This record gives sequence, C-alpha cells and structure tokens, in this order.
Amino acid sequence: MIAAGMLALTACGGEKDENGGGGGGASGGGEETTLVFWHYEGEDAAMTKSWNAAIEEFEANNPGVKIKVEGQTFEQLQKNAKIVLTGDDVPDIMEYNKGNGTAGQLASQGLLVDLSEYASQYGWDSKLSPSLQTTARYDENGLMGSGNWYDVPTYGEYVTLYFNQDMFDENGIAAPTSFEELEAAMAAFVAKDITPLAQSGAEYALGQLWYELALSRADRSFIDAYQLFQGDADFSGGPLLEGAELVADWVDKGFIAKDCTGLTAEDMGTAFIAGTYPMMYSGSWWFGRLNAEVQFTLGQVPFPGSDFSPGSSGNLLVIPSNAKNADLAAKFIDTALGAKAQNVMAELGGLPVAGDSSVITDENTKVLQDNWDTIVAADGLAYYPDWPVAGFYDQIVAFGQSIVNGSKTPAAALAELGDFYNAGKADLLGG
Repeated sequence: MIAAGMLALTACGGEKDENGGGGGGASGGGEETTLVFWHYEGEDAAMTKSWNAAIEEFEANNPGVKIKVEGQTFEQLQKNAKIVLTGDDVPDIMEYNKGNGTAGQLASQGLLVDLSEYASQYGWDSKLSPSLQTTARYDENGLMGSGNWYDVPTYGEYVTLYFNQDMFDENGIAAPTSFEELEAAMAAFVAKDITPLAQSGAEYALGQLWYELALSRADRSFIDAYQLFQGDADFSGGPLLEGAELVADWVDKGFIAKDCTGLTAEDMGTAFIAGTYPMMYSGSWWFGRLNAEVQFTLGQVPFPGSDFSPGSSGNLLVIPSNAKNADLAAKFIDTALGAKAQNVMAELGGLPVAGDSSVITDENTKVLQDNWDTIVAADGLAYYPDWPVAGFYDQIVAFGQSIVNGSKTPAAALAELGDFYNAGKADLLGG
C-alpha cells in the first residue's frame, strides 16, 4: 500500500543544464548534470532497491549525469505537492499517488509533464497492459482512464486470498479453487468451531471483500461504469447489492466474525500470522511480512470464482512541469522499466510491471508473481472500491460495519452509499 520515507519535504531542484527546461542530455564543458528524484519508499522496500539498480544502470550509460535521491514522506507530498510544484525548485522525477484526486488533479492543473510522446518513443504504451495504463492516463478534468499520459507505474499490487495450508490439512479440508469450494471450506471450518476468514471492519479489508464479491458477479463494463463513470453504477441491484448481501450472509453463517467491526488491518494480519484463522483476503502489500513471519505453509490464490481482483499499478513516477531535465527524467523512467531494475523487483516480491518471473528463486514469491502476471495478462485488475469519488473510503468502512453489525439491511446501507457516490460523481463531472 503506502510506504513512508524518513526525510521531510524539502524543495530542491536539479542543476539546470545547457539545454534549458527540457534538457535532453548532460551539460557541456565537463559540468555534471544532476537529476533530483523524490520518493517515499523505505530503504528496504523492493521498489527502492529496484530504483537503485536503475540509478546505477542509468548513470553508467549516461556519463556526466548523476541522480540525487531525496527521501520524502507520502503524507507531506500529498499535502504539499500542489504548492511546491508551482515553484521553480522542483525535482526532475517524483513518486506520487495514483487516482483522480492526486495525480489526476496535478495533471489537470498543468503541474505535470505530458508524457504521451515519451510513452510512444519508449514503447510504454505497448509494454503496459490496459488496466495498468488506466492510472497513467488522465483527461482534461483529471479523471483517470483516458486522455494523455502523465505518469508511469513500475510496480503493481493486488488483493488475493492467503491461506494456512497446515490448518486445511489438519482439518481434512481441501484448499478452494472455485467459489462453491470456498463456501464449502468455510462451512467445514465453522462446523469445527473455527471462524474461517480473518477480517478488519475498522479499515480497508471488509470493503475490499465486498467489492471482490461484487466483482465475482460482474464484467468489465461494470468496472468501467463504477470506476471510470462510463455508464451508471447501480446501487439498487446487480453486483453491488449481491456483494453486500453475500457479506451479510457470510456473517450469518459464521464465516466472518461480528466483532471484526472494531478490528484494524493490523489486528487481522497478526491474527492470521498467529494461526487463529485459516484464511485472510488482503493485499500483496502483506506478502513480505507473511512470507517472513508465518510458521505454517503459506498458500495464496486469486479469489476463487472471480475474473477480477481489486488492484492496480503501484504509485507512479511523474515529471513536474517545471523540471529542468525532462528528457533525461523520461530516459530514467524507461531505465526503471528495463529488465535489470524490473528483475530486482521481481526477486524481492515487488510485482514489477515488466519483469521476468524466471529470476525468482523463492517459491512463495514466484507464486505471488505468477498470479499477478496471470491477472494482468487477462486485464483483470479492477482498482479499489473507494477510488471513484473523494471521501469514499470512510463511507465504505461505515457501510461495511453497518452490514456486519446488522444496524442496516444490505439494501439500505447500499442506498446510502450510492447517494454519496452519485453526489461525488456529479461534483467531479460538473453535473
């Protein structure tokens, strides 16, 4: 999900080269050109190590050019980017968050370089799948999914079903490969007084489960309507209501504990790691910790019975409009999408968007990557349920809690959620 760097936001720019604002190469006269790169990933993150490999390769291939990394924090860039990027002291390359209210907003305000020509020049438009390109392209209103390229992802993330193979074996239950087998397995655990599915109703996990249950009844046109406003999302029936009704049904059947409404994602994850629950449905951002900490055989499969998974590209690399070395910055981004950097990310479980899973030696990491590759190849990324409109995350959390605790029927809770969604959509579209 979101990693944070250690240093505060400090406005610094690269040295202006002789080519001016769109400098395409090292400066003449033996002077060194410095590209400033802001990102907020931790030192041990797969993304950082991949980008460090790209820096090493880029500097070797471009004598006289150095890349200076300045660590930032996610929160400070979210808060201050619009102000900082209006000035002259800006980075040449910057990591930034994806979506309408973040990268889309900066793009619509003219604060990011239009990368469309670079996308064609370097082949990013063919290297990245359509669902990965969605978060890279924004229209004149800053809505993702169409228009020009303003950013490039180098890694991805998705939500998957993790399971404790040892608990399945000890209880004589087969790991599920279909939706029917999933429900049968959960019923078998309940019969043994074991709550099968770890959950967090106080944070994102329950909303992502609801969305996945809706996706299991949906097609791409549903996703385009819900996420991209290419049509109207139905909050009175169809997949969204079916998903909400399934959440309520799973609570009634004991598949989900009613007390999950007060549990955080950390509570959910630590309980799964401890072996309290046989299954956890959550993101690839959990994988590194699970792979390092669990004392059981870790299983992982895309959600059984669904063609789609919540997920998307990871955070994005952008070039501010006032950057002094845009051409070189684009060349570095292409290096970050190259085989060397992408394969470093693959080996570390970082889900590169253009990596080679054959370089992975850890078996669990290879499964994570292979499942990602399969989802991307099938154009199966469906983004996240809270993305369409501002403030939707808190609404979805409250929506899920009301269904689990029984304070509202699925239909009533969904109707309220739809009112908020439609008001936000109208604001975005100016309707």
